[in-house]
Amino acid sequence: MSDDFSAVCVLGLGYIGLPTASVLATHGFQVTGVDVAPHVVDTVNAGAIHIEEPGLQTVVYAAIQSGKLRAALQPESADVFIIAVPTPLTPEKKADMRFVIQAAESIVPHLKHGTLVILESTSPPGTCRELIMPILERSGLNVGGDVHLAYCPERVLPGRILTEFIANDRIIGGINPTSAERARALYDRFVEGRIFLTDTTTAEMVKLLENTFRDVNIALANEAALICERMGVSFWEVARLANRHPRVKVHDAGPGVGGHCISVDPWFLVEKAAEESRIVRLARERNDAMPRHVADAIAELAEGVKSPKIAVLGLAYKANVDDIRESPAVRVVDCLRGRGFEVAVHDPHVKHSPFPLLSLEQCLRGADCVALLTNHDEFKAIEPRQAAEWMRCRILYDTRNLLDVAAWKAAGFRVHLLGVGETRH
Repeated sequence: MSDDFSAVCVLGLGYIGLPTASVLATHGFQVTGVDVAPHVVDTVNAGAIHIEEPGLQTVVYAAIQSGKLRAALQPESADVFIIAVPTPLTPEKKADMRFVIQAAESIVPHLKHGTLVILESTSPPGTCRELIMPILERSGLNVGGDVHLAYCPERVLPGRILTEFIANDRIIGGINPTSAERARALYDRFVEGRIFLTDTTTAEMVKLLENTFRDVNIALANEAALICERMGVSFWEVARLANRHPRVKVHDAGPGVGGHCISVDPWFLVEKAAEESRIVRLARERNDAMPRHVADAIAELAEGVKSPKIAVLGLAYKANVDDIRESPAVRVVDCLRGRGFEVAVHDPHVKHSPFPLLSLEQCLRGADCVALLTNHDEFKAIEPRQAAEWMRCRILYDTRNLLDVAAWKAAGFRVHLLGVGETRH
């Protein structure tokens, strides 16, 4: 059996699929990237990108110019199919597998003996065996024998995707050992980290546990921040001192958890094993409740101000990216607007937003309270005295402990930090 793959078809050209397709193309594969959005296909074929990721523009342009990468609306014949489509949540907190199903169904006509199918989309445990395998076998080919199936979750950090895609260790789960080995032969061509083989369901669980671990620990930090507010102390000081313990690493608190992974994936465990995942559910509920807590705090700070205007700094779910998927900042803005507040939003990274995006001056001018929701580097450079000149009232609420409290107080601001209560004596 030959492991000489040459043609790869990547389904989904989003935050994972597009870097995957471009890296494969720069490593010698002939790659077709598939997306259902015509503007995405046109953008990529022009050598441009529709998402923000350091270095990605250069890699995509080089891949297109070399003729190794081409985008299309429909899958084409290939040796390897990689499914990297979204798996969002339904309103009932269940995994919405429609895009995975559609992607799997679309490649059935192109399957042949020796084809390798890889699922990279984060999915509930059992997805490969219970959902993907029956779809692929509609081709009349046997999965595990004629066609190979593996699960290889991405383990990259937005802002470092291109580096970590190559450098990080990879987990490959095969529907059988042969499938795992076939997938290893592909990833061996470009992965510099170690590759570990297992079965599909174990690999699916590994990905979910990685993100759930982070979510639960963030929930602990957020809960500790609320306790500190009640007790009249600073969470940030408590966490700094607790982290002096050699076996303690308290995470940062914040306005909630966003992104397509940490805020979504733990629910997949709750869906599959509700009784056994009670801690997971509680952590999700704590983190999901933080945007409302932040909105409540802002409303309290603006109490007594006639027709208050709230200036929101940051809409992305984390620092220095343009990704607003599941962003707690979006939910905070929704909460404030739902209460009748005028809300102005500024984010130097986000390009597409459900709310109008303003310049920094437009956002702050005439505002009564500025709420920092995302810790973009650019916000550290804001001059407090200039902000004070633009604003009507001088109230600052920093949910990320990013800004220089002393400088903002010196500019006349009443400064409040998430996780810091009124001092008790």
